[in-house]
Amino acid sequence: MSDGRLTNGSVGHPPRLGMQGHALSWTDDLPVCYLSGVGFSTNQIYRDDGHRREEHEFEDKSFHFRPFDGCFLYGMFDGHSGSKAANFAAQRMPAELLFGQLNNKTSDEAILEVLRQAFHAVEKGYFETIDDLLAQKTNCQLELPDGITHYDAFTKYPDIVNRIQQLDLEIAGGTTASVVLAFNEKLYVANVGDSRVLLVVKEDNRVRVTQLTYDHTLNDESEQRRLTRLGLDVERLKQLRKIGNSDNTRCIGDYHVKGGYKDIDILSHARSEPVIAEPHLEGGVPLTDNTSFLIMMSDGLYQALQDATGTEKVNVEITYMVLQEFGNQSTLNGVAQAVVDKVVRIHHDTYMTAQGYRKQICQKRDDITLLVRNFHQPLGNGVESPTAATRFNPVPVSLPPFFNSPSPTAVPSLNIPSPISPSNSNYSHSNLSVGSYTDSQPLTPTNNPGSRYLSTETTMGTRTSTGTSTNSTQSSGDARPFQQRYQAPKLELDENGRVEAYVDFSEFFRAIERLTGDQQASFEADVNPKSSYDPISEESETATGPED
Repeated sequence: MSDGRLTNGSVGHPPRLGMQGHALSWTDDLPVCYLSGVGFSTNQIYRDDGHRREEHEFEDKSFHFRPFDGCFLYGMFDGHSGSKAANFAAQRMPAELLFGQLNNKTSDEAILEVLRQAFHAVEKGYFETIDDLLAQKTNCQLELPDGITHYDAFTKYPDIVNRIQQLDLEIAGGTTASVVLAFNEKLYVANVGDSRVLLVVKEDNRVRVTQLTYDHTLNDESEQRRLTRLGLDVERLKQLRKIGNSDNTRCIGDYHVKGGYKDIDILSHARSEPVIAEPHLEGGVPLTDNTSFLIMMSDGLYQALQDATGTEKVNVEITYMVLQEFGNQSTLNGVAQAVVDKVVRIHHDTYMTAQGYRKQICQKRDDITLLVRNFHQPLGNGVESPTAATRFNPVPVSLPPFFNSPSPTAVPSLNIPSPISPSNSNYSHSNLSVGSYTDSQPLTPTNNPGSRYLSTETTMGTRTSTGTSTNSTQSSGDARPFQQRYQAPKLELDENGRVEAYVDFSEFFRAIERLTGDQQASFEADVNPKSSYDPISEESETATGPED
């Protein structure tokens, strides 16, 4: 369908079922976008002995749907004070966008207005779910005498006070929200809070990364001015580093800093609700053949990298990591998870090795979610499992002219003697030669300011065999590797405790020595890894802020 509506016929996949045989939620019936992948990591508090623990439940939520032809919908929600608001927003947001709201909407302004209304509708719906809790809290407060102090209330009416505190815990909770709508070959983005969306575009052998979202935090000057106009002491809020239970100045939910802000001393003088759900809007951004990929991330990812490295270009450095993993991984989930794992390792290693302030700020980190949506970036290592139906096609390489020449200066293959392999092996050793790297290799951090933490082992290109296997290819159902048990030869140690070399490189190095100076230079230039995208330029660290 292409009219913006969902019908029973538009769902092409059966629902995923829970233990009782019913769909876990209505969005489980929505078709998943398989052009995207997601990586996660739960929050952690570190200890010097290497142990760690979670501080709270996992509060990030996300979705990636392809509801109908010409439409893709992505969401990222980073909850605080529990996952209730994030869970609700992840379920309700698609309903506010996909049930006919996009019908006959062709202009950018009309589509952005649909997104804006969806944010307010989701928040209204969330507050409706806690109406009963708010009513119970009000009744409890009415049972206390007027003008009673907190201390007297706790000593004279402990049951009532405990009940109010319990209700406050159930009422508390909000979430950031970043939503991306790919509709009619354009991108539309809306966000509140500090979860980010980055668009990566290739331009003339360069890569440009642009942040399409706006960070609504106490550190933002535009949000500081808005709070000042409401009559709040912004400097005091900055010292506390929070407004309520979060540092976000815009979010969905979080009743205490909205309808209940009068009960918070530092916010009670505000002329109106200090935290709002009015989203920043961006779009439509045309999708072209140069559009490489999209990144959506909760603040746990980029904040962990900033804390660990002190980088001032965190968007660029995360983009480098994603580009690297496009060259290393075979799936988009693998790309996203590999980047998350790398940042987690960097953060934990910094805590274990740093001193002073750097160690202190890296003692814990928040939940992390990374969503990568691919448009035209190739996966450079499409390795399939041994039982997959498709075959692995290695990346082709071009060899220097003298490699293909029968002249005495040609570099020979590496000779691996037969005792290393079983005599009845199904695999024949191909002649291995060193080849040049192709344009599909992973990005190298040659001029990247963040190369201090990019692993060199992940920046190497792919080398392929110039020989071909002589065996016939068996189907995955007939393949029976290790049909006979192979007894490895016993390895004897010499007087220095070393194993005798079983790969002879001597002829290889003699051939290298016979090369002329120009040939050696050409050879080294070909085998050294090269950056396909050099450098990455960032159009803007943050999107344009709202008008004062």
